[in-house]
Amino acid sequence: MRAQAINRPAIRDAAFAAALLGAVALLGPPYRPIAPLWWVATGAAVLAVGLRNRRPVVLLAVAVTCTAVHLAQGALIGASDVAVPIVLYTVAARRSRRASLVALAAVLLIMLGWSGWFAVRGRLVPGMPVIAFQVRHGGPGEAPTTSRTELIAGDRSAGPARWSGPLVLGAVLLAAWAVGDGTRSRRAYLDQLTARAHDLEREHDQRAALAVAAERERISRELHDVVAHGLSLIVIQAQGGAAALHDQPAETRAALAAIVRTGRGSLADMRRVLVAMGEVDDAWHPQPGLAHLPALLDQVRRAGVAVALRVEGTAAPLPVPVDLAAYRIVQEALTNVMKHAGPGSSAHVLLGYREPALELRIRDDGAAVTPAGPGNGINGMRERVRLLGGDFSAGPRPGRGFEVGACLPLRDGAA
Repeated sequence: MRAQAINRPAIRDAAFAAALLGAVALLGPPYRPIAPLWWVATGAAVLAVGLRNRRPVVLLAVAVTCTAVHLAQGALIGASDVAVPIVLYTVAARRSRRASLVALAAVLLIMLGWSGWFAVRGRLVPGMPVIAFQVRHGGPGEAPTTSRTELIAGDRSAGPARWSGPLVLGAVLLAAWAVGDGTRSRRAYLDQLTARAHDLEREHDQRAALAVAAERERISRELHDVVAHGLSLIVIQAQGGAAALHDQPAETRAALAAIVRTGRGSLADMRRVLVAMGEVDDAWHPQPGLAHLPALLDQVRRAGVAVALRVEGTAAPLPVPVDLAAYRIVQEALTNVMKHAGPGSSAHVLLGYREPALELRIRDDGAAVTPAGPGNGINGMRERVRLLGGDFSAGPRPGRGFEVGACLPLRDGAA
């Protein structure tokens, strides 16, 4: 396919050159006897038309030279001399505007120099026909008549008519250049449209890749929240059950039951995340929100951490992103309390409905230990708040304990 596309212009030019050669053969030489040099120049002009797309500037010089040879022999401009405007069109279509203007100016200067050489001597340009009109006045009662006379080279009676041929030829050359320049401009415009389409397609692919990366990051945070919270509860319950295995069987059974419930809840949450990604085809678990907060606090209390909840302001329905983010922030903060605050610690959760924002404060009175490394927990909470356009803070409290704070806007940021 590519080879065919490459050869197509060459085949078209060869057919064009063959048609020009057929026109020359059909019209025949413009004078008798035929000079061999005329045939050589004609063949070179036809060859220039056939190869014009390879070296258009060089072949334009060849075509102009061939036409000069024809005119120098006194032959009238014929079919083979059409090679000059044809190749000039190719120069204007294939080269820059500056280069084509230089080529046009050179051809016009050569033509004007050639014509001026004879015009200053009062002679017609050899080989260039000139048409003059004569008006004859008849006798009384007769209308004047107009006749057309073709002037030949050497006729000194031509007067201003000797410039008519170069003017017509100059107009033809200008028209050929204008058509070629218009073709170049149209091709450049189409190339710009094609490049723009490719840029838009590449930009679309980049946006899709960024969207995939952002979705993967969101999934990572969701899975971290689900798995870290659930496993933390399971580990704590398992440790408590192991400690009470021999002395307090009832406590062991309660711990095992809590492990089962927590594991099932974590699996259900993970299934919900996979449903959101289209990995499974059913979604029977709703998105968690602050309505599920009492159940979360019960899980934390059963794990051995005393948690108190205080609500300030009038509770109101929240946008789904804010509701989900608030639940995940409380969940992650309490998970960090269980992992880092130490035994015997307690936590306090504050929900403040302060129009136009929701305030979250999760404090503990345990050891003020910052999680090692940046971690996904705090980074995930900070990223959730940032995406909603809110404010986030996390750090040790004065004296003892750790505090996580977030302010989630309920209007612009939630959108």
